[in-house]
Amino acid sequence: MAWTAARRGDPPTPKWIGALDAFTPAKAGGAGVVLSALNPKNLLLTIAGAAAIAQTGISTGKQVGAFIVFVAVATIGVAAPVVIYFALGDRSRKILDDLKAWLAHNNAVIMATLLLIIGVKLIGNAIAGFSS
Repeated sequence: MAWTAARRGDPPTPKWIGALDAFTPAKAGGAGVVLSALNPKNLLLTIAGAAAIAQTGISTGKQVGAFIVFVAVATIGVAAPVVIYFALGDRSRKILDDLKAWLAHNNAVIMATLLLIIGVKLIGNAIAGFSS
């Protein structure tokens, strides 16, 4: 009951999303570096990805290639709005505003889903480790 009651209205927009509207390109670039490269969650995921690739036993060149693919896939979420902005110019405003509104509205569900996927993966790895 509490879950459905809480989901009836539009949730408040997180303050950090509202602050994005006032960012200059330089501020947005700096925020991107801070929020992605220096974020502990991202650092841990990158280390985990690198460790998983290193454990494959493939050659160093193939490991580098795999890590490049990992980084490319990991940056799609950040790169997509940037590509949309530069590809469409002023026409991108409505698309990006709609995307921002959707993300703000679904923030809790998105985070819960991501955490569930990560949790299932970690549990799967632990079970596989016990059976070895």
